[in-house]
Amino acid sequence: MKALDKLLQDATAGDPITGLKWTRKTSRKLAKELKRKGFQVEHSTIPRLVQLLGYTLRVNHKRLSRKKDERRDEQMQYIESQRKRFAGRKQPEISVDGKKKEKIGQFRNPGRTLRRERLDVLATDFPADAIGKAVLYGVYDIPHNAGFMGVGISHETAKFAIAVIRRWILEVGGVCYEDFTELLIQADAGGANACDSWLWKVGLQELADEFQIAITVTHYPPGASKWNLIEHRMFSVISRNWAGQPLVSYETVLKFIRTSKTETGFQCSAFFDRKHYQTKRKVTPEEKANVNLHPHKLFPEWNYTIQPNPN
Repeated sequence: MKALDKLLQDATAGDPITGLKWTRKTSRKLAKELKRKGFQVEHSTIPRLVQLLGYTLRVNHKRLSRKKDERRDEQMQYIESQRKRFAGRKQPEISVDGKKKEKIGQFRNPGRTLRRERLDVLATDFPADAIGKAVLYGVYDIPHNAGFMGVGISHETAKFAIAVIRRWILEVGGVCYEDFTELLIQADAGGANACDSWLWKVGLQELADEFQIAITVTHYPPGASKWNLIEHRMFSVISRNWAGQPLVSYETVLKFIRTSKTETGFQCSAFFDRKHYQTKRKVTPEEKANVNLHPHKLFPEWNYTIQPNPN
Protein backbone atom coordinates (compact mmCIF):
# COMPACT_ATOMS: atom_id res chain seq x y z
CA MET A 1 0.00 0.00 0.00
CA LYS A 2 2.89 2.37 0.76
CA ALA A 3 4.45 1.62 -2.63
CA LEU A 4 1.15 2.20 -4.39
CA ASP A 5 0.59 5.47 -2.53
CA LYS A 6 4.06 6.63 -3.53
CA LEU A 7 3.35 5.88 -7.20
CA LEU A 8 0.19 7.99 -7.03
CA GLN A 9 1.71 11.02 -5.34
CA ASP A 10 2.98 12.67 -8.51
CA ALA A 11 -0.31 12.27 -10.40
CA THR A 12 -2.93 12.98 -7.77
CA ALA A 13 -5.61 15.59 -7.30
CA GLY A 14 -8.20 15.67 -4.56
CA ASP A 15 -10.97 17.31 -2.60
CA PRO A 16 -9.68 18.79 0.67
CA ILE A 17 -13.16 18.72 2.21
CA THR A 18 -14.30 15.16 1.50
CA GLY A 19 -10.85 13.61 1.35
CA LEU A 20 -11.55 11.94 -2.01
CA LYS A 21 -8.61 11.66 -4.40
CA TRP A 22 -8.26 10.88 -8.08
CA THR A 23 -5.40 10.09 -10.44
CA ARG A 24 -4.74 10.14 -14.18
CA LYS A 25 -2.83 6.82 -14.05
CA THR A 26 -4.71 3.71 -15.18
CA SER A 27 -4.96 0.44 -13.25
CA ARG A 28 -2.82 -1.37 -15.83
CA LYS A 29 -0.02 1.21 -15.58
CA LEU A 30 -0.03 1.07 -11.80
CA ALA A 31 0.04 -2.75 -11.77
CA LYS A 32 2.91 -2.75 -14.27
CA GLU A 33 4.97 -0.35 -12.15
CA LEU A 34 4.30 -2.37 -8.98
CA LYS A 35 5.43 -5.57 -10.71
CA ARG A 36 8.71 -3.85 -11.60
CA LYS A 37 9.18 -3.26 -7.87
CA GLY A 38 8.68 -6.97 -7.15
CA PHE A 39 5.01 -7.03 -6.11
CA GLN A 40 2.67 -9.76 -7.37
CA VAL A 41 -0.48 -7.88 -8.27
CA GLU A 42 -2.88 -7.77 -11.23
CA HIS A 43 -4.60 -4.70 -12.63
CA SER A 44 -8.03 -5.98 -11.50
CA THR A 45 -6.90 -5.63 -7.86
CA ILE A 46 -5.80 -2.00 -8.19
CA PRO A 47 -9.29 -0.38 -7.99
CA ARG A 48 -9.95 -2.06 -4.63
CA LEU A 49 -6.55 -1.04 -3.24
CA VAL A 50 -6.74 2.59 -4.36
CA GLN A 51 -10.24 2.86 -2.89
CA LEU A 52 -8.74 2.02 0.51
CA LEU A 53 -6.34 4.92 -0.04
CA GLY A 54 -9.23 7.33 -0.63
CA TYR A 55 -9.32 7.33 -4.43
CA THR A 56 -12.43 7.02 -6.56
CA LEU A 57 -13.47 7.21 -10.21
CA ARG A 58 -14.44 10.79 -10.99
CA VAL A 59 -15.81 12.66 -14.00
CA ASN A 60 -15.33 16.30 -14.94
CA HIS A 61 -17.53 18.69 -12.98
CA LYS A 62 -18.89 21.74 -14.83
CA ARG A 63 -18.45 24.46 -12.23
CA LEU A 64 -15.86 26.89 -13.55
CA SER A 65 -16.62 30.01 -15.54
CA ARG A 66 -14.35 32.41 -17.37
CA LYS A 67 -16.69 35.24 -16.41
CA LYS A 68 -17.29 35.77 -12.71
CA ASP A 69 -19.04 39.01 -11.92
CA GLU A 70 -18.12 40.48 -8.55
CA ARG A 71 -21.80 41.33 -8.01
CA ARG A 72 -22.90 37.69 -8.32
CA ASP A 73 -23.43 36.92 -4.64
CA GLU A 74 -25.43 40.09 -4.06
CA GLN A 75 -27.62 39.34 -7.09
CA MET A 76 -28.21 35.75 -5.92
CA GLN A 77 -29.37 37.07 -2.55
CA TYR A 78 -31.67 39.54 -4.30
CA ILE A 79 -33.18 36.75 -6.42
CA GLU A 80 -33.94 34.80 -3.24
CA SER A 81 -35.47 37.84 -1.56
CA GLN A 82 -37.77 38.44 -4.54
CA ARG A 83 -38.85 34.82 -4.45
CA LYS A 84 -39.77 35.10 -0.78
CA ARG A 85 -41.63 38.36 -1.40
CA PHE A 86 -43.83 36.82 -4.09
CA ALA A 87 -44.38 33.67 -2.02
CA GLY A 88 -45.61 35.78 0.89
CA ARG A 89 -48.12 37.50 -1.38
CA LYS A 90 -49.20 34.17 -2.99
CA GLN A 91 -48.29 35.44 -6.46
CA PRO A 92 -46.88 33.04 -9.11
CA GLU A 93 -43.13 32.48 -9.36
CA ILE A 94 -41.68 30.70 -12.37
CA SER A 95 -38.20 29.75 -13.51
CA VAL A 96 -37.70 29.66 -17.30
CA ASP A 97 -34.96 28.52 -19.66
CA GLY A 98 -34.27 26.78 -22.95
CA LYS A 99 -33.16 23.14 -22.81
CA LYS A 100 -30.57 21.64 -25.14
CA LYS A 101 -31.96 21.03 -28.63
CA GLU A 102 -32.47 17.37 -29.50
CA LYS A 103 -32.11 15.72 -32.91
CA ILE A 104 -35.12 13.63 -33.89
CA GLY A 105 -34.24 10.21 -35.28
CA GLN A 106 -32.58 6.88 -34.46
CA PHE A 107 -29.64 8.58 -32.74
CA ARG A 108 -27.73 7.41 -29.69
CA ASN A 109 -28.95 9.04 -26.50
CA PRO A 110 -26.48 8.96 -23.56
CA GLY A 111 -27.45 6.68 -20.68
CA ARG A 112 -28.37 3.04 -20.09
CA THR A 113 -31.65 1.15 -19.85
CA LEU A 114 -32.48 -2.44 -18.88
CA ARG A 115 -32.92 -4.47 -22.08
CA ARG A 116 -32.51 -8.08 -23.14
CA GLU A 117 -30.66 -6.93 -26.26
CA ARG A 118 -28.87 -3.78 -27.27
CA LEU A 119 -30.78 -1.30 -29.40
CA ASP A 120 -29.12 -0.44 -32.72
CA VAL A 121 -28.80 3.25 -33.51
CA LEU A 122 -27.13 5.26 -36.26
CA ALA A 123 -23.34 5.14 -36.22
CA THR A 124 -23.11 8.89 -36.92
CA ASP A 125 -24.88 11.95 -35.55
CA PHE A 126 -25.03 14.05 -38.70
CA PRO A 127 -27.83 16.66 -38.64
CA ALA A 128 -28.67 15.72 -42.23
CA ASP A 129 -29.83 12.29 -41.01
CA ALA A 130 -32.32 13.81 -38.56
CA ILE A 131 -36.05 14.00 -39.19
CA GLY A 132 -35.96 17.38 -37.50
CA LYS A 133 -34.90 19.00 -34.26
CA ALA A 134 -36.82 19.52 -31.04
CA VAL A 135 -36.45 23.07 -29.73
CA LEU A 136 -37.29 22.93 -26.02
CA TYR A 137 -38.28 25.83 -23.76
CA GLY A 138 -39.55 25.21 -20.26
CA VAL A 139 -41.44 26.89 -17.43
CA TYR A 140 -40.97 25.61 -13.88
CA ASP A 141 -43.70 26.54 -11.40
CA ILE A 142 -41.69 26.96 -8.18
CA PRO A 143 -44.48 26.86 -5.53
CA HIS A 144 -46.26 23.87 -7.13
CA ASN A 145 -43.11 21.94 -8.17
CA ALA A 146 -44.53 21.42 -11.66
CA GLY A 147 -43.10 21.75 -15.15
CA PHE A 148 -44.45 22.97 -18.48
CA MET A 149 -42.54 22.48 -21.74
CA GLY A 150 -42.97 23.83 -25.23
CA VAL A 151 -41.59 21.57 -27.98
CA GLY A 152 -40.90 23.62 -31.10
CA ILE A 153 -39.59 22.76 -34.55
CA SER A 154 -37.79 25.92 -35.70
CA HIS A 155 -35.71 28.26 -33.50
CA GLU A 156 -35.32 29.25 -29.87
CA THR A 157 -36.28 32.90 -30.17
CA ALA A 158 -37.70 35.42 -27.71
CA LYS A 159 -41.04 35.08 -29.51
CA PHE A 160 -41.04 31.32 -28.91
CA ALA A 161 -40.15 31.80 -25.23
CA ILE A 162 -43.00 34.31 -24.81
CA ALA A 163 -45.41 31.92 -26.57
CA VAL A 164 -44.56 29.16 -24.06
CA ILE A 165 -45.02 31.48 -21.07
CA ARG A 166 -48.33 32.75 -22.52
CA ARG A 167 -49.56 29.19 -22.93
CA TRP A 168 -48.53 28.44 -19.32
CA ILE A 169 -50.56 31.44 -18.09
CA LEU A 170 -53.62 30.31 -20.05
CA GLU A 171 -53.49 26.62 -19.12
CA VAL A 172 -51.82 26.60 -15.68
CA GLY A 173 -51.28 30.03 -14.15
CA GLY A 174 -54.87 31.17 -14.53
CA VAL A 175 -56.09 27.94 -12.90
CA CYS A 176 -53.61 27.57 -10.04
CA TYR A 177 -53.38 31.29 -9.18
CA GLU A 178 -56.84 32.79 -9.23
CA ASP A 179 -56.96 36.51 -10.10
CA PHE A 180 -53.20 37.05 -9.75
CA THR A 181 -51.92 40.54 -10.52
CA GLU A 182 -48.16 39.94 -10.51
CA LEU A 183 -45.76 37.39 -11.98
CA LEU A 184 -42.12 36.73 -11.06
CA ILE A 185 -39.89 35.30 -13.79
CA GLN A 186 -36.39 34.09 -12.96
CA ALA A 187 -34.21 33.51 -16.02
CA ASP A 188 -30.63 33.29 -17.26
CA ALA A 189 -28.92 36.42 -18.55
CA GLY A 190 -28.52 35.04 -22.08
CA GLY A 191 -30.40 33.09 -24.73
CA ALA A 192 -33.98 33.75 -25.80
CA ASN A 193 -34.64 35.50 -22.48
CA ALA A 194 -31.43 37.56 -22.43
CA CYS A 195 -31.36 40.51 -20.05
CA ASP A 196 -30.30 42.87 -22.87
CA SER A 197 -32.85 41.60 -25.41
CA TRP A 198 -35.53 44.12 -26.34
CA LEU A 199 -37.40 41.40 -28.23
CA TRP A 200 -37.79 39.63 -24.86
CA LYS A 201 -38.97 42.82 -23.16
CA VAL A 202 -41.41 43.66 -25.96
CA GLY A 203 -42.89 40.17 -25.64
CA LEU A 204 -43.25 40.57 -21.88
CA GLN A 205 -45.04 43.88 -22.43
CA GLU A 206 -47.53 42.08 -24.69
CA LEU A 207 -48.20 39.58 -21.88
CA ALA A 208 -48.51 42.34 -19.29
CA ASP A 209 -51.04 44.20 -21.47
CA GLU A 210 -53.01 41.09 -22.43
CA PHE A 211 -53.43 39.75 -18.90
CA GLN A 212 -53.14 43.07 -17.04
CA ILE A 213 -50.37 41.85 -14.73
CA ALA A 214 -47.09 43.36 -13.59
CA ILE A 215 -44.17 41.14 -14.61
CA THR A 216 -41.00 41.24 -12.51
CA VAL A 217 -37.87 39.64 -13.97
CA THR A 218 -34.68 38.74 -12.10
CA HIS A 219 -31.79 37.39 -14.18
CA TYR A 220 -29.06 35.09 -12.94
CA PRO A 221 -25.65 36.72 -13.45
CA PRO A 222 -23.18 35.32 -16.02
CA GLY A 223 -21.65 32.04 -14.91
CA ALA A 224 -24.48 31.26 -12.48
CA SER A 225 -27.04 29.68 -14.81
CA LYS A 226 -26.63 26.26 -13.14
CA TRP A 227 -28.33 27.71 -10.06
CA ASN A 228 -31.48 28.36 -12.07
CA LEU A 229 -34.08 26.12 -10.40
CA ILE A 230 -35.44 24.78 -13.69
CA GLU A 231 -32.06 23.19 -14.46
CA HIS A 232 -31.92 20.70 -11.58
CA ARG A 233 -35.60 20.43 -10.67
CA MET A 234 -37.02 19.94 -14.16
CA PHE A 235 -34.48 19.51 -16.97
CA SER A 236 -32.41 16.92 -15.10
CA VAL A 237 -35.56 14.87 -14.38
CA ILE A 238 -36.51 14.85 -18.08
CA SER A 239 -32.97 13.92 -19.15
CA ARG A 240 -32.94 10.97 -16.74
CA ASN A 241 -36.33 9.82 -17.99
CA TRP A 242 -35.21 9.50 -21.62
CA ALA A 243 -31.62 8.42 -20.89
CA GLY A 244 -30.60 5.65 -23.30
CA GLN A 245 -33.78 6.07 -25.37
CA PRO A 246 -33.51 7.29 -28.99
CA LEU A 247 -35.85 10.20 -29.62
CA VAL A 248 -37.27 8.80 -32.84
CA SER A 249 -40.20 11.23 -33.19
CA TYR A 250 -41.72 14.38 -31.71
CA GLU A 251 -44.40 12.17 -30.14
CA THR A 252 -41.62 10.28 -28.31
CA VAL A 253 -40.19 13.54 -26.97
CA LEU A 254 -43.61 14.65 -25.72
CA LYS A 255 -44.25 11.25 -24.13
CA PHE A 256 -41.02 11.26 -22.15
CA ILE A 257 -41.57 14.85 -20.97
CA ARG A 258 -45.14 14.11 -19.86
CA THR A 259 -44.09 10.96 -17.97
CA SER A 260 -41.22 12.66 -16.10
CA LYS A 261 -42.00 12.43 -12.37
CA THR A 262 -40.21 12.36 -9.03
CA GLU A 263 -40.98 11.03 -5.57
CA THR A 264 -41.29 14.62 -4.33
CA GLY A 265 -44.36 15.11 -6.54
CA PHE A 266 -42.85 16.78 -9.62
CA GLN A 267 -44.73 16.23 -12.87
CA CYS A 268 -44.57 17.92 -16.24
CA SER A 269 -46.92 18.75 -19.09
CA ALA A 270 -45.95 19.64 -22.65
CA PHE A 271 -47.36 20.88 -25.93
CA PHE A 272 -46.20 20.71 -29.55
CA ASP A 273 -45.64 24.06 -31.29
CA ARG A 274 -45.52 23.69 -35.08
CA LYS A 275 -45.06 27.41 -35.72
CA HIS A 276 -41.92 28.70 -37.47
CA TYR A 277 -40.34 31.60 -35.59
CA GLN A 278 -38.42 34.28 -37.45
CA THR A 279 -34.81 34.92 -36.46
CA LYS A 280 -32.84 38.19 -36.48
CA ARG A 281 -35.97 40.27 -36.10
CA LYS A 282 -35.38 43.91 -35.15
CA VAL A 283 -37.38 45.88 -32.59
CA THR A 284 -38.96 49.02 -33.99
CA PRO A 285 -38.65 52.36 -32.15
CA GLU A 286 -42.42 52.33 -31.57
CA GLU A 287 -42.27 48.87 -29.92
CA LYS A 288 -39.37 49.94 -27.72
CA ALA A 289 -41.13 53.14 -26.65
CA ASN A 290 -44.23 51.14 -25.74
CA VAL A 291 -42.39 49.04 -23.14
CA ASN A 292 -43.47 50.29 -19.70
CA LEU A 293 -40.15 49.35 -18.09
CA HIS A 294 -39.32 50.06 -14.44
CA PRO A 295 -35.71 49.09 -13.61
CA HIS A 296 -34.96 48.20 -9.99
CA LYS A 297 -32.43 50.17 -7.99
CA LEU A 298 -30.15 47.16 -7.54
CA PHE A 299 -28.50 46.10 -10.82
CA PRO A 300 -31.21 47.50 -13.15
CA GLU A 301 -29.81 45.57 -16.12
CA TRP A 302 -30.70 42.31 -14.31
CA ASN A 303 -33.78 43.32 -12.32
CA TYR A 304 -36.81 45.13 -13.69
CA THR A 305 -40.59 45.19 -13.66
CA ILE A 306 -42.82 45.67 -16.70
CA GLN A 307 -46.17 47.25 -15.89
CA PRO A 308 -49.24 46.96 -18.13
CA ASN A 309 -49.94 50.06 -20.19
CA PRO A 310 -53.03 52.05 -19.14
CA ASN A 311 -54.60 51.81 -22.59
